[in-house]
Amino acid sequence: MNEHQIDEQDVRIFSGQSHPALAQGIADYLGVPLEKTLFRRFSNDCTEVQLGASVRSRNVFIIQSLIKPVSEHLMELLIMLDIAQSAGAKSVHAIIPYYSYARSDKKDAPRISIIARLVANLLATAGSTHVMTMTLHSPQVHGFFSVPTDVLTARTIIGQFFMERDLGKTVVVSPDMGHAKPAARFADMLHLPVIAANKERISDTEVRISDFLARQVRNKYQRALVYDDEISTGGSIVEICKVLARNGVQDIIPICTHGVFSGSALERLGKIPQITEVVTTDTVPPPHPKNTPFKLTVIPVAPIFGEAIWRNYTRQSIGGLFSYGNETELLD
Repeated sequence: MNEHQIDEQDVRIFSGQSHPALAQGIADYLGVPLEKTLFRRFSNDCTEVQLGASVRSRNVFIIQSLIKPVSEHLMELLIMLDIAQSAGAKSVHAIIPYYSYARSDKKDAPRISIIARLVANLLATAGSTHVMTMTLHSPQVHGFFSVPTDVLTARTIIGQFFMERDLGKTVVVSPDMGHAKPAARFADMLHLPVIAANKERISDTEVRISDFLARQVRNKYQRALVYDDEISTGGSIVEICKVLARNGVQDIIPICTHGVFSGSALERLGKIPQITEVVTTDTVPPPHPKNTPFKLTVIPVAPIFGEAIWRNYTRQSIGGLFSYGNETELLD
Protein backbone atom coordinates (compact mmCIF):
# COMPACT_ATOMS: atom_id res chain seq x y z
CA MET A 1 0.00 0.00 0.00
CA ASN A 2 1.23 3.51 -0.84
CA GLU A 3 2.20 5.16 2.44
CA HIS A 4 0.98 8.49 1.05
CA GLN A 5 -2.38 7.14 -0.07
CA ILE A 6 -5.38 9.22 0.88
CA ASP A 7 -9.10 8.47 0.86
CA GLU A 8 -10.08 8.57 -2.81
CA GLN A 9 -13.72 8.98 -1.79
CA ASP A 10 -12.84 12.24 -0.06
CA VAL A 11 -10.47 13.66 -2.69
CA ARG A 12 -10.82 14.53 -6.35
CA ILE A 13 -7.85 15.37 -8.58
CA PHE A 14 -8.39 16.99 -11.98
CA SER A 15 -6.01 18.30 -14.61
CA GLY A 16 -6.27 21.09 -17.12
CA GLN A 17 -4.83 20.54 -20.57
CA SER A 18 -1.45 22.20 -19.97
CA HIS A 19 0.45 19.36 -18.24
CA PRO A 20 -1.55 16.14 -17.77
CA ALA A 21 1.63 14.05 -17.36
CA LEU A 22 2.61 15.94 -14.20
CA ALA A 23 -0.96 15.73 -12.89
CA GLN A 24 -0.88 11.97 -13.43
CA GLY A 25 2.42 11.73 -11.56
CA ILE A 26 0.97 13.61 -8.59
CA ALA A 27 -2.14 11.41 -8.57
CA ASP A 28 0.03 8.27 -8.74
CA TYR A 29 2.11 9.51 -5.80
CA LEU A 30 -1.06 9.89 -3.75
CA GLY A 31 -2.60 6.62 -4.91
CA VAL A 32 -5.78 8.21 -6.21
CA PRO A 33 -7.17 8.31 -9.76
CA LEU A 34 -6.80 11.33 -11.97
CA GLU A 35 -10.42 12.07 -12.80
CA LYS A 36 -11.54 12.75 -16.35
CA THR A 37 -12.34 16.25 -17.54
CA LEU A 38 -14.21 17.11 -20.72
CA PHE A 39 -13.06 20.15 -22.70
CA ARG A 40 -15.11 21.54 -25.56
CA ARG A 41 -15.02 24.66 -27.71
CA PHE A 42 -18.19 26.28 -28.98
CA SER A 43 -18.54 27.62 -32.53
CA ASN A 44 -17.99 31.16 -31.19
CA ASP A 45 -14.61 30.03 -29.75
CA CYS A 46 -15.77 30.01 -26.12
CA THR A 47 -14.43 27.25 -23.89
CA GLU A 48 -16.64 24.82 -21.98
CA VAL A 49 -15.35 22.47 -19.29
CA GLN A 50 -17.13 19.66 -17.45
CA LEU A 51 -15.59 17.81 -14.52
CA GLY A 52 -16.05 14.06 -14.89
CA ALA A 53 -16.75 13.15 -11.25
CA SER A 54 -18.82 14.48 -8.36
CA VAL A 55 -17.01 16.97 -6.13
CA ARG A 56 -19.74 17.65 -3.55
CA SER A 57 -18.33 17.86 0.01
CA ARG A 58 -14.92 16.69 -1.26
CA ASN A 59 -11.43 18.18 -1.28
CA VAL A 60 -10.71 19.11 -4.90
CA PHE A 61 -7.22 19.59 -6.37
CA ILE A 62 -6.97 21.13 -9.83
CA ILE A 63 -3.56 20.99 -11.51
CA GLN A 64 -2.65 23.46 -14.24
CA SER A 65 0.67 25.06 -15.22
CA LEU A 66 0.33 28.46 -16.90
CA ILE A 67 2.25 27.68 -20.08
CA LYS A 68 1.60 28.65 -23.70
CA PRO A 69 -1.10 29.48 -24.60
CA VAL A 70 -1.15 31.09 -21.16
CA SER A 71 -4.48 32.90 -21.48
CA GLU A 72 -6.20 29.70 -22.65
CA HIS A 73 -4.82 27.67 -19.79
CA LEU A 74 -5.60 30.38 -17.24
CA MET A 75 -9.21 30.53 -18.45
CA GLU A 76 -9.49 26.74 -18.20
CA LEU A 77 -8.21 26.88 -14.62
CA LEU A 78 -10.63 29.64 -13.61
CA ILE A 79 -13.57 27.73 -15.10
CA MET A 80 -12.56 24.51 -13.30
CA LEU A 81 -12.23 26.35 -9.98
CA ASP A 82 -15.65 27.91 -10.45
CA ILE A 83 -17.20 24.53 -11.27
CA ALA A 84 -15.78 22.93 -8.11
CA GLN A 85 -16.85 25.81 -5.88
CA SER A 86 -20.33 25.99 -7.41
CA ALA A 87 -20.81 22.22 -7.15
CA GLY A 88 -20.33 22.26 -3.37
CA ALA A 89 -16.71 21.16 -2.93
CA LYS A 90 -15.43 21.21 0.64
CA SER A 91 -12.18 22.87 -0.44
CA VAL A 92 -10.77 23.90 -3.80
CA HIS A 93 -6.98 23.81 -4.28
CA ALA A 94 -5.35 25.45 -7.32
CA ILE A 95 -2.08 23.56 -7.93
CA ILE A 96 -0.06 25.76 -10.31
CA PRO A 97 3.46 24.32 -10.74
CA TYR A 98 4.47 27.21 -13.03
CA TYR A 99 2.86 30.59 -12.27
CA SER A 100 4.15 32.42 -15.34
CA TYR A 101 2.53 35.75 -14.47
CA ALA A 102 4.85 36.01 -11.46
CA ARG A 103 7.25 37.90 -13.74
CA SER A 104 4.70 40.75 -13.96
CA ASP A 105 5.24 41.66 -10.34
CA LYS A 106 5.77 45.44 -10.34
CA LYS A 107 4.66 48.66 -11.96
CA ASP A 108 7.85 49.69 -13.74
CA ALA A 109 6.24 51.66 -16.59
CA PRO A 110 3.26 54.01 -16.89
CA ARG A 111 -0.23 52.59 -17.41
CA ILE A 112 0.54 48.90 -16.97
CA SER A 113 -1.02 46.26 -14.73
CA ILE A 114 0.63 44.28 -11.96
CA ILE A 115 -0.73 41.13 -13.58
CA ALA A 116 0.65 38.75 -10.94
CA ARG A 117 -1.67 40.42 -8.41
CA LEU A 118 -4.61 40.56 -10.82
CA VAL A 119 -4.40 36.82 -11.56
CA ALA A 120 -4.06 36.04 -7.84
CA ASN A 121 -7.32 37.95 -7.26
CA LEU A 122 -9.02 36.10 -10.14
CA LEU A 123 -8.06 32.73 -8.65
CA ALA A 124 -9.72 33.64 -5.34
CA THR A 125 -12.79 35.07 -7.06
CA ALA A 126 -13.16 31.90 -9.15
CA GLY A 127 -13.34 29.79 -6.00
CA SER A 128 -9.89 28.64 -4.92
CA THR A 129 -9.54 28.30 -1.16
CA HIS A 130 -5.83 27.47 -1.36
CA VAL A 131 -3.03 27.88 -3.92
CA MET A 132 0.11 25.79 -4.28
CA THR A 133 2.92 26.71 -6.66
CA MET A 134 6.69 26.44 -7.02
CA THR A 135 9.49 29.04 -7.05
CA LEU A 136 7.92 32.39 -7.82
CA HIS A 137 9.97 34.95 -9.76
CA SER A 138 10.19 37.20 -6.69
CA PRO A 139 9.18 36.82 -3.03
CA GLN A 140 6.71 39.72 -3.05
CA VAL A 141 4.39 37.84 -5.42
CA HIS A 142 3.49 35.56 -2.50
CA GLY A 143 1.86 38.56 -0.82
CA PHE A 144 -0.48 39.15 -3.77
CA PHE A 145 -2.64 36.15 -2.85
CA SER A 146 -5.64 36.62 -0.54
CA VAL A 147 -6.02 32.88 0.14
CA PRO A 148 -3.46 30.61 1.88
CA THR A 149 -0.64 30.01 -0.58
CA ASP A 150 2.24 27.54 -0.40
CA VAL A 151 5.33 28.28 -2.50
CA LEU A 152 7.36 25.08 -2.81
CA THR A 153 10.98 24.68 -3.88
CA ALA A 154 12.86 22.27 -6.13
CA ARG A 155 16.15 23.34 -4.57
CA THR A 156 16.40 20.21 -2.44
CA ILE A 157 15.92 17.65 -5.20
CA ILE A 158 18.26 19.57 -7.51
CA GLY A 159 20.83 19.70 -4.72
CA GLN A 160 20.47 15.95 -4.17
CA PHE A 161 21.16 15.45 -7.87
CA PHE A 162 24.55 17.18 -7.52
CA MET A 163 25.58 15.79 -4.13
CA GLU A 164 27.11 12.65 -5.62
CA ARG A 165 29.37 14.59 -7.98
CA ASP A 166 32.91 15.83 -7.59
CA LEU A 167 32.41 19.58 -7.16
CA GLY A 168 36.02 20.63 -6.69
CA LYS A 169 36.85 24.10 -8.09
CA THR A 170 33.12 24.78 -8.56
CA VAL A 171 31.22 28.04 -7.95
CA VAL A 172 27.49 28.77 -7.91
CA VAL A 173 26.55 31.85 -9.94
CA SER A 174 23.36 33.86 -9.54
CA PRO A 175 22.29 35.72 -12.71
CA ASP A 176 21.54 38.89 -10.74
CA MET A 177 21.43 40.38 -7.27
CA GLY A 178 17.68 39.77 -7.02
CA HIS A 179 18.18 36.00 -7.07
CA ALA A 180 21.30 35.96 -4.91
CA LYS A 181 19.52 34.57 -1.82
CA PRO A 182 18.10 31.43 -3.51
CA ALA A 183 21.49 30.85 -5.16
CA ALA A 184 23.21 31.25 -1.77
CA ARG A 185 20.87 28.68 -0.21
CA PHE A 186 21.62 26.26 -3.04
CA ALA A 187 25.38 26.87 -2.68
CA ASP A 188 25.14 26.31 1.07
CA MET A 189 23.55 22.89 0.48
CA LEU A 190 26.57 21.87 -1.60
CA HIS A 191 29.17 23.74 0.52
CA LEU A 192 30.20 25.87 -2.44
CA PRO A 193 31.05 29.57 -2.86
CA VAL A 194 28.51 31.81 -4.57
CA ILE A 195 28.81 34.90 -6.78
CA ALA A 196 25.99 37.17 -7.96
CA ALA A 197 26.30 38.85 -11.35
CA ASN A 198 25.33 42.47 -11.87
CA LYS A 199 22.82 42.43 -14.74
CA GLU A 200 21.10 45.24 -16.62
CA ARG A 201 18.11 44.20 -18.74
CA ILE A 202 17.94 45.99 -22.10
CA SER A 203 14.89 44.14 -23.44
CA ASP A 204 13.04 40.83 -23.01
CA THR A 205 15.81 39.07 -24.96
CA GLU A 206 18.88 41.24 -24.32
CA VAL A 207 20.87 41.90 -21.14
CA ARG A 208 24.20 43.49 -20.25
CA ILE A 209 26.53 41.91 -17.65
CA SER A 210 28.96 44.15 -15.77
CA ASP A 211 32.68 43.37 -15.40
CA PHE A 212 32.17 42.37 -11.75
CA LEU A 213 31.46 38.72 -12.59
CA ALA A 214 34.51 38.44 -14.84
CA ARG A 215 36.81 39.77 -12.12
CA GLN A 216 35.41 37.33 -9.55
CA VAL A 217 35.80 34.15 -11.62
CA ARG A 218 38.83 34.88 -13.83
CA ASN A 219 41.04 31.75 -13.83
CA LYS A 220 39.73 30.70 -10.38
CA TYR A 221 37.11 28.05 -11.13
CA GLN A 222 36.87 25.06 -13.44
CA ARG A 223 33.08 24.63 -13.16
CA ALA A 224 30.12 26.96 -12.65
CA LEU A 225 26.55 26.09 -11.69
CA VAL A 226 24.41 28.99 -12.94
CA TYR A 227 21.33 28.89 -10.71
CA ASP A 228 18.13 30.67 -11.76
CA ASP A 229 14.38 30.35 -11.26
CA GLU A 230 13.50 30.23 -14.97
CA ILE A 231 15.07 30.02 -18.41
CA SER A 232 12.73 31.45 -21.03
CA THR A 233 14.45 33.10 -24.01
CA GLY A 234 17.83 32.34 -22.46
CA GLY A 235 19.08 35.91 -22.84
CA SER A 236 20.43 36.29 -19.30
CA ILE A 237 21.90 32.81 -19.06
CA VAL A 238 23.58 33.02 -22.46
CA GLU A 239 25.33 36.29 -21.65
CA ILE A 240 26.46 35.06 -18.23
CA CYS A 241 27.77 31.80 -19.70
CA LYS A 242 29.72 33.76 -22.31
CA VAL A 243 31.38 35.82 -19.57
CA LEU A 244 32.23 32.65 -17.62
CA ALA A 245 33.66 30.93 -20.71
CA ARG A 246 35.83 33.93 -21.60
CA ASN A 247 37.28 33.90 -18.11
CA GLY A 248 38.47 30.31 -17.91
CA VAL A 249 35.42 28.30 -16.77
CA GLN A 250 35.48 25.07 -18.81
CA ASP A 251 32.37 23.30 -17.46
CA ILE A 252 29.17 25.38 -17.23
CA ILE A 253 25.85 23.91 -16.05
CA PRO A 254 22.79 26.21 -16.16
CA ILE A 255 20.14 25.16 -13.61
CA CYS A 256 16.55 26.34 -13.35
CA THR A 257 13.23 25.28 -11.85
CA HIS A 258 11.11 26.32 -14.82
CA GLY A 259 12.61 25.24 -18.14
CA VAL A 260 10.40 27.22 -20.51
CA PHE A 261 13.04 27.38 -23.30
CA SER A 262 10.95 29.58 -25.59
CA GLY A 263 11.99 30.32 -29.15
CA SER A 264 15.60 29.38 -29.89
CA ALA A 265 16.76 29.28 -26.25
CA LEU A 266 18.20 25.75 -26.42
CA GLU A 267 19.95 26.47 -29.71
CA ARG A 268 21.50 29.63 -28.24
CA LEU A 269 22.78 27.69 -25.25
CA GLY A 270 24.07 24.97 -27.56
CA LYS A 271 26.38 27.46 -29.30
CA ILE A 272 28.47 27.80 -26.12
CA PRO A 273 30.77 24.74 -26.07
CA GLN A 274 31.55 25.10 -22.36
CA ILE A 275 27.91 24.29 -21.49
CA THR A 276 28.01 20.55 -20.86
CA GLU A 277 24.58 20.07 -19.28
CA VAL A 278 21.35 21.94 -18.54
CA VAL A 279 19.34 20.87 -15.48
CA THR A 280 15.68 21.73 -15.01
CA THR A 281 12.43 20.24 -13.65
CA ASP A 282 9.13 19.29 -15.24
CA THR A 283 6.96 22.10 -13.83
CA VAL A 284 6.38 22.72 -17.54
CA PRO A 285 6.35 19.91 -20.13
CA PRO A 286 9.98 19.13 -21.07
CA PRO A 287 11.02 20.15 -24.59
CA HIS A 288 11.37 17.57 -27.32
CA PRO A 289 14.95 16.30 -27.72
CA LYS A 290 17.03 18.66 -29.84
CA ASN A 291 20.40 18.34 -31.50
CA THR A 292 22.30 20.13 -28.77
CA PRO A 293 25.83 19.25 -27.68
CA PHE A 294 24.86 19.27 -23.99
CA LYS A 295 22.83 16.84 -21.91
CA LEU A 296 19.34 18.02 -20.87
CA THR A 297 18.42 16.62 -17.44
CA VAL A 298 14.79 16.94 -16.30
CA ILE A 299 14.06 16.24 -12.62
CA PRO A 300 10.43 15.30 -11.79
CA VAL A 301 8.58 17.43 -9.22
CA ALA A 302 5.48 15.21 -8.80
CA PRO A 303 6.90 13.81 -5.51
CA ILE A 304 7.24 17.33 -4.07
CA PHE A 305 3.70 18.37 -4.97
CA GLY A 306 2.32 14.98 -3.96
CA GLU A 307 4.07 15.17 -0.58
CA ALA A 308 2.85 18.73 0.00
CA ILE A 309 -0.74 17.81 -0.90
CA TRP A 310 -0.63 14.76 1.38
CA ARG A 311 0.73 16.77 4.30
CA ASN A 312 -1.82 19.49 3.71
CA TYR A 313 -4.61 16.91 3.64
CA THR A 314 -3.35 15.18 6.81
CA ARG A 315 -2.78 18.51 8.60
CA GLN A 316 1.00 18.19 8.81
CA SER A 317 3.60 20.93 8.44
CA ILE A 318 5.06 21.44 4.99
CA GLY A 319 7.56 24.07 6.11
CA GLY A 320 10.52 21.98 4.98
CA LEU A 321 9.22 22.04 1.39
CA PHE A 322 8.88 25.84 1.20
CA SER A 323 10.82 27.97 -1.25
CA TYR A 324 12.02 30.49 1.33
CA GLY A 325 14.43 29.63 4.10
CA ASN A 326 17.24 27.11 4.52
CA GLU A 327 15.40 24.30 6.31
CA THR A 328 14.65 22.02 3.38
CA GLU A 329 13.94 18.32 3.61
CA LEU A 330 15.36 15.46 1.60
CA LEU A 331 12.69 13.31 -0.01
CA ASP A 332 13.07 9.57 -0.54
